[in-house]
Amino acid sequence: MTIEFYEALQDCQIQDGCVVGLKYAQECRPLRLGKNARIRRGAIIYADVQIGDDFQTGHHVMIREKTVIGDHVVVGTNTVIDGHVTIGDFVKIESNCYIPTHVTIGNRVFLGPNVTLTNDRYPLKMRDSYRPEGPIIEDGVTLGAGVVVCPGVRIGADSFVAAGAVVTRDVPSRSMVMGVPGRFRPLPEKLQERNLALSWIKYLAKE
Repeated sequence: MTIEFYEALQDCQIQDGCVVGLKYAQECRPLRLGKNARIRRGAIIYADVQIGDDFQTGHHVMIREKTVIGDHVVVGTNTVIDGHVTIGDFVKIESNCYIPTHVTIGNRVFLGPNVTLTNDRYPLKMRDSYRPEGPIIEDGVTLGAGVVVCPGVRIGADSFVAAGAVVTRDVPSRSMVMGVPGRFRPLPEKLQERNLALSWIKYLAKE
């Protein structure tokens, strides 16, 4: 374990083989971990990251600078968060996901395995006008396994994107999205309940 530059609150567990608070620039601020963090072997978390309470990683996670993460967030094995990202509370990100810069993810969001978010409409083209623009994933959204979301797309609250869909345009709230390119329809009644992991119940009961 390499601890370079961080501030931790109580009861954090950091396994051997992690790099915590990687100092990437002289002026950066320490990594800040909330209570009860569990950082598993192989994770690298940069300085200039703020993480709330009850955070967990899988193995070999990368979280880069200027990322803000809320409470009760899980980031799965081999997932990369490339910095300048905001993630809300009660979020589950499964293994092998890629989250580029300039992405916003709301509360009670689920990203299935191998989800890819993108922020560059024309990679390595028109660099004189390039501005990274990641997706906005609103509260309560579910992205199934292997979903791809194109740059600048907003996925409306409580929407459900089926596995393998490619989302190329904004999605209205409470929509079902399927296929390539993604086609919308109203969210079926059976999927209209709020996202809920069993591990969240005791915390949400206090709301």
